[in-house]
Amino acid sequence: MTDSWVNSAEILGSDLPLELSGTGNRRALLMDALREAVRGGRLAPGTRLPPYRSLAADLGLARNTVADAYAELVAEGWLAARQGSGTRVAERAVPVTPVHRPRTPERATRPVHDLVQGQPDPSVFPRTAWLASARRALAAAPDDAFGPGDPHGRPELRRALAGYLARVRGVRAAPERIVLCSGAAHGLRLLAEVVGGPWAAEEYGLPFHRALLASHGVGTRPLGVDADGARVDGLTRRDRAVLLTPAHQFPTGGPLHPGRRAAVVDWARATGGLVVEDDYDGEFRYDRQPVGAVQGLDPEHVVLLGSVSKSLSPTLRIGWMVLPQRLVGPVVTAKGEREQFSSATEQLTLADFVESGAYDRQVRRMRQRHRRRRDQLVAALERRAPHIRVTGIAAGLHAVLDLPPGTERSAVRAAAWQGLAVEGLADYLHPGSEGAGQADALRDGLVVGYATPAESAYPEALEALCRALPPG
Repeated sequence: MTDSWVNSAEILGSDLPLELSGTGNRRALLMDALREAVRGGRLAPGTRLPPYRSLAADLGLARNTVADAYAELVAEGWLAARQGSGTRVAERAVPVTPVHRPRTPERATRPVHDLVQGQPDPSVFPRTAWLASARRALAAAPDDAFGPGDPHGRPELRRALAGYLARVRGVRAAPERIVLCSGAAHGLRLLAEVVGGPWAAEEYGLPFHRALLASHGVGTRPLGVDADGARVDGLTRRDRAVLLTPAHQFPTGGPLHPGRRAAVVDWARATGGLVVEDDYDGEFRYDRQPVGAVQGLDPEHVVLLGSVSKSLSPTLRIGWMVLPQRLVGPVVTAKGEREQFSSATEQLTLADFVESGAYDRQVRRMRQRHRRRRDQLVAALERRAPHIRVTGIAAGLHAVLDLPPGTERSAVRAAAWQGLAVEGLADYLHPGSEGAGQADALRDGLVVGYATPAESAYPEALEALCRALPPG
């Protein structure tokens, strides 16, 4: 039996993040760490644990938090406590066999706080209004809505979207130009098949989109990004298409400058190229009215991609492509003879949701909520980390925090230690970008999604974020 006690590193291991904000969370995480150390064989039966005062000092916890954790684990049978002998791992009839697990931290998949970009809070889905639309839509649905689906998508939704997009995003399109899909990724797959490559893409963007295009034989090359958006002067005649996020560059946050919007349309006209406009959060601008879509400048050379994943829910697999006339037939052919991706009843429900005004109300509600969330983030940084700057326009579901050079990786690790899921800006950099792999040439930053946490959890998430930031 061991007489000296183990230290905190032996209890926690080297890769287990602890969230230190909130007594309940701290006690629960400490108990989980102790259970895992015993279960995995890191703490053998009979091992003496540190006095709760010592462990509390090592971890920066309140003494009562550690004492309560010890007491609960004694009651559960994991630990044993005897007067004058301290607290030890309980003896077992059969010794615990060490379990060898992958080195990926278990808690990396179950963060205490989630500030990963792109995901709205599921609790704010408008269930009552959606149910009302579903009832009306099903009651009024024609019989053919329950037969084999049209690959164009339901005409009711295409008409509703044509009116909505014209009114809100300045899109010029008849319903016949709209083809429904299951989201932006599905739309990109279809365009890759129809248009071919190579494409140009902003040097900062979703790796998933680049990988998706590559899986369909379409390579991408990076265009530089600055405060005015993508540097479209880098486009060439060899590029078949360019993938842009003009309303709110993802993830750096700037809009495409008016001069560059005109220039990219001129490039498409001169070369026969295609502008693929990912309008992923174009409705969510908080400091002014949203900028109209580039598609409105030239519907014959621009494809607009959109979906309801940010405004409603990513579980509603409904997106749309507003296409040049020449591409409608080839895209529908590539999609297949029958609609097999999006439910016709959900399309009918969304059509009613838009036509009834419920979609406008939901977008206004989410715009107010996200603006408040962003303001809270800015205020927390001004109070706790005034040397950290939020970049980009006030828009979308995320913000980028500029960090001092060379501190991004350490900040991401510190966030993980706080039980906080957040991503570094380098995660979004195109591997072919100039300076990729050279730390002194890269911009350091954190991509902070502020839409996901529940209202009650958001202040605590911001506190954890501020603790993870590098000092000024």
